[in-house]
Amino acid sequence: MIDLSLFPPSAVVDGDDLRIGGCSLREIAADIGTPAYIIDTEALRSQAAEYRSALTSRHPAGRVCFAVKAYPCVPVIRELVRAGLGCDVVGAGELRLALAAGADPAAIVMHGNAKSDADIAAAIDASIGYIAVDGFDDIDRIERLAGGRKVPVLLRVSPGIESATHAALATGGKDSKFGVPVEQVPEAIGRMRAVPAIELRGLHAHIGSQIMAIEQFEAAVAALATFERFGVYDFGGGLAVRYVPEDNVPPVDDYVGRLVAAAHRHLGTGIEILLEPGRSMVGSAGVTLYRVVTVKRAGKLHVAVDGGMGDNLESSLYGQRFAPVVVGKWDAEPVLADLVGQHCESGDVITPGVLIAEPGIGDLVAVPATGAYCFTMANNYNAALRPPVVFCNNGTPRIVIRRETFDDLRIRETGS
Repeated sequence: MIDLSLFPPSAVVDGDDLRIGGCSLREIAADIGTPAYIIDTEALRSQAAEYRSALTSRHPAGRVCFAVKAYPCVPVIRELVRAGLGCDVVGAGELRLALAAGADPAAIVMHGNAKSDADIAAAIDASIGYIAVDGFDDIDRIERLAGGRKVPVLLRVSPGIESATHAALATGGKDSKFGVPVEQVPEAIGRMRAVPAIELRGLHAHIGSQIMAIEQFEAAVAALATFERFGVYDFGGGLAVRYVPEDNVPPVDDYVGRLVAAAHRHLGTGIEILLEPGRSMVGSAGVTLYRVVTVKRAGKLHVAVDGGMGDNLESSLYGQRFAPVVVGKWDAEPVLADLVGQHCESGDVITPGVLIAEPGIGDLVAVPATGAYCFTMANNYNAALRPPVVFCNNGTPRIVIRRETFDDLRIRETGS
């Protein structure tokens, strides 16, 4: 029988169909088309509630902020804000999305390794909770743009931890472009304290994404404890999600429990703690639905669908593997194939060397665990149209972002 453990909890087999949030994938494909991003909204709310409970039950002065970069879409952000989350934004663009979704400005943290004047000004004008100072240039900009206002900030520290993840997802090593290296932290603190407009509230560290080893998060807490004490500590995000059945990912409660215990051990209990989950907040709530366009054997079997690297760059950028399912072929004999896309690029592979059940032209393929970063990095390679986002809940699918049109592709052309 099919393994649905990678799908949202609501996923159930219904004859030759698969339902998510009570919604038929066959009906979605027929009525809305493919490819399509499917989001189980109850899974979003449930994950938000789990994170909040795991943190505040152990540390009441705690806040969970959704890392908007994982799914920069107002309807998704709004669901999580309504579930009680703040937001972690990068730059003025994500800030505008968070505010449009109804986020409380006081519950927003702005990040970015290269914030422009416009980014800093937008954060100050919105009176957000904290700007995460990523380097000395941020200090200069805040000083120049504060306009007499007192600006609360956190200092992002690069703790020198080489996290066990893909190199492109590691953000806390000694050569990282993010944060202030540990040897420069005292100088940065002194510089900020010399600026009347800056109110330094605490420290921040984020060591990367898709991390399965909790001890690396604990090490980041210990690294922050080597500096003077502050009232606020932001430990970022980075917990992994399961993309394939063999992934051994710690439960949210274990991750948060050990992180809070490390904070209490090294920093005490009288602090505010911020967490910024992104991938682990939305990853498992999303499924991408495709239709098979062609099946070809050329040395190996290539099963090509009507999407690909235009809607999922995870494999091309990070070598991420997925576990696709052919809808309705629950007991069919699987074959070894590369699941590829329609784009004119050899790197256009959704997942290579995967067992997939008797794929044929017109079959529907559902790829679970695509709720993080796929929408974020969607693009128009070969003038492909970016997919719609479909919320599924209580048996009713709802389009919250429509499919792109060819007119959309030309709307910015000036005609010159």
